[in-house]
Amino acid sequence: MAVKPELHTIEISQRPRRTWAQTLNAVVAAVVFVFGCVMINGSQIAFLLPLKVLPFACAERMYYEGIRYSKGAFGALLVLMSQWFAPTKLVVTFEREGQGRFTKEQIELLVERNATGRVVGLRLPQRAVMIANHQVYADWWYAWSLTYYMGTCADVFIVLKESLKWLPILGWGMRLFNFIFLKRSWASDRLHLSSSLSWLGRRAETQDSPLTFILYPEGTLVSKDTKPLSKKFADKIGIPDMMHSLLPRSTGLHYSLRSLAPRIPSLQLIDITVTYPGIPPFGYGQSWYTLRSIFMDRVPPPAVHMHIRCFDVTKDVPIGEVSSTNPDVLPERSGKESVQEVDIPEKERDTFELWLRDLWREKDKLISKYLETGSMVDDYKEEVEIPLRLKRTREVFDAFCFFMPAAVFWAWRRFR
Repeated sequence: MAVKPELHTIEISQRPRRTWAQTLNAVVAAVVFVFGCVMINGSQIAFLLPLKVLPFACAERMYYEGIRYSKGAFGALLVLMSQWFAPTKLVVTFEREGQGRFTKEQIELLVERNATGRVVGLRLPQRAVMIANHQVYADWWYAWSLTYYMGTCADVFIVLKESLKWLPILGWGMRLFNFIFLKRSWASDRLHLSSSLSWLGRRAETQDSPLTFILYPEGTLVSKDTKPLSKKFADKIGIPDMMHSLLPRSTGLHYSLRSLAPRIPSLQLIDITVTYPGIPPFGYGQSWYTLRSIFMDRVPPPAVHMHIRCFDVTKDVPIGEVSSTNPDVLPERSGKESVQEVDIPEKERDTFELWLRDLWREKDKLISKYLETGSMVDDYKEEVEIPLRLKRTREVFDAFCFFMPAAVFWAWRRFR
């Protein structure tokens, strides 16, 4: 008797017709997610925006602590959505041989377990730029979920296209989260990006707070439309194209690191290679996993594999000379910085671009290894499995921002 293939191994367009159970799951999942977003955004408007006009010295600190709580609430909501509607686990491995490697002793210290042996935390750097390959739109969902276990989900910052900030509820919330919106025109975006990151870096360092800046250097998903463009550009500059990813764009990441590094001397670069079960060689991930198919149809990946490397930005990453970067910093009424940008010398740009391209080729090799063996490491014992679920039951209330009044009161007691 033939065994039916699991749904996640079948391309979405070829899957059986949606069942009533999937339809019910879709309705409930949509209601829960929208309710959570409305509660978080409503709490921001009701409890935090009034603080912006208060004349008290502590009001600004209270406001930002409240924003951090609401952002952490959204991170908890993402994990809860996976726990309730799309159960999966993160399978994390760490580089042991190449650049960005960890020692066995470091890995043992990185992984935090509870009394039952379940992984409840990863002691990864608290101030870092996180980069990854980009296969499906759910990548950012699982990256933010990873920061929940890192303890930095309240301090996540993401670069998004400008049109998203006008989305009802979600867009409003992302603007209050201080996410960075770009117009996809580097001539107009580079000063805004550098200024925003300089402000974030200065706040993280002076207030001793975490910072996780998530960036996808490929700029878009690997797809039937984008892969030929990557191949065309590779041919133009006379290099081989990537097999399983797109040629990374170095400019945005380079400027980001140069903006943050002078203000955060301990800045780290966390590089993640992400793979999903069921996607065949040279298949396009979005044909197997969409946000709708994962959370509405309840066909999540059985596991999300993440291979992690870590670099000290000032020591291990060739970002060039940063002593002259952003020399003139002037205060603005918005509280951010007005920065006089310094052009990066061509030689430094080329060196960084080559370094990043080599990093992506190593990713390609890891993805090929996963497709052949089912793992990105030689020994399965090195894999750390993290069920994607909240650590404590009470955090369900955090996911809907029910404790916002308590968070604001705590901030008032702390900063008054």
